[in-house]
Amino acid sequence: MTKKISVTTLKHMKSAAEKIACLTSYDASFACLQDGAGVDVLLVGDSLGMVLHGDETTLNVTMTDMIYHTRLVSKVCQRAFVISDMPYKSYTSATLALENAKRLVSEGNADMVKMEGGAEISAAVSLITQEGIPVCGHLGLMPQSIHELGGYRVQAKTQEEAEKLKQDAISLQESGADCLVLECVPAKVAAEVSDVLDIPVIGIGAGVDCDGQVLVVYDMLGITKKEFKFSKNFLIGQESIANALKDYVAAVKDKTFPGATHSYE
Repeated sequence: MTKKISVTTLKHMKSAAEKIACLTSYDASFACLQDGAGVDVLLVGDSLGMVLHGDETTLNVTMTDMIYHTRLVSKVCQRAFVISDMPYKSYTSATLALENAKRLVSEGNADMVKMEGGAEISAAVSLITQEGIPVCGHLGLMPQSIHELGGYRVQAKTQEEAEKLKQDAISLQESGADCLVLECVPAKVAAEVSDVLDIPVIGIGAGVDCDGQVLVVYDMLGITKKEFKFSKNFLIGQESIANALKDYVAAVKDKTFPGATHSYE
C-alpha cells in the first residue's frame, strides 16, 4: 500500500535535502494523474478563480469553492499531501480563521491550510495549529493583496523589504506554521529564508534553492494563454500529460528546474 505523505515526511525531506515537488490541483482527474506521477504535494489553490472561473484575480473565490475542489482532489490522493488555500477574507480574525480552517479539513479533507501574510496573521496561525490543523504560510507576492501590492510584480527587492520578509517568515514559524510558500522573490532572498527556517520552503519564481517548487498545473502544461518567466511548459516533447507530470517531478528533484531563466535576481 502506498504510504501517505505527512507533515513529518515533508520535514524529513527538507532535512535530507530531497526536493519537494508540488503542483496546483483542482479536480479528481488531474489529482489522480498527479498522485500517480509522484507529485509530493497538491495545492488546491485559490488560483482556481483565474484558471477555472476566468477571473482577473483570486478575490472572488469563496469557502464553498475551496471546500468543493479540495474534496474532489483529496478523495483520490493515495500518496500526495493536500494543501488547501484559505480564500480572501476567510481569516480576517483568528476565530474566523479557525472556523474556516476546520471546514476545509472536515468538509474538504485537506491535510493542511494555506494563508497569505506575515506577522499580522500570527495569532490566527497559532490558534489553528493549537487545534491540530497544520498551516502553510505564504509570503512574497500575495495574490489576495494584489491591489495593495499594485500588481503582479517581484517582491522583496530592496534590503529593507527582504529583511521584513525574513522576519515575517520567522514569525510564521514561531507561530506554528509547518510550511511556507515564497512567490516571486529574488532567488538569493529565498535561499536565505530557506536556510534560516527549520520548516520546508516551497518556491514559485523564487529560485532553485528553496526546499521545493510549485507551479500552477495549467501553466506547466501550456494550457493558460499567458506565459510566466518562472514557469515552463513540460508538455512540449511529451506524448502525454502523465509523462509531462513525471518530467516535472524529475526536474524538481534533480534541481534542473527552475533554472536561472525562471528566477529573479
